[in-house]
Amino acid sequence: MTDQQSQNIYVAVLIYESSSESPQYKMLFEESFMIIKASSLEEAKQKTHQYANDRTSTFKNESGVSITWSLKHVVDVNQVLYDVNTDGAEIYARHFRNYQAYSEFEPLLSGEDL
Repeated sequence: MTDQQSQNIYVAVLIYESSSESPQYKMLFEESFMIIKASSLEEAKQKTHQYANDRTSTFKNESGVSITWSLKHVVDVNQVLYDVNTDGAEIYARHFRNYQAYSEFEPLLSGEDL
């Protein structure tokens, strides 16, 4: 077991996908940010996969249709940028080149309901 004092805080960026056998089902993806405590980047990556796969679940929605959420991809695992105990601390940053593409896939940016 790892000593708590030697652990760092990492952030993992994951993509989950929903699926259903219903032909009317509209697929949905979730981008998730997970905090991981680990003594190394390799340990953080291992824990990320373990926790993420444990989150796979199936449930029935309000219409009685079975929906399954499962891990699609671990996008990134990296040490947090700043002390997370600081108000307003930035824990993760990423860069992209195409704002139009981002705005097309991010429903909250356009005000679309999920």
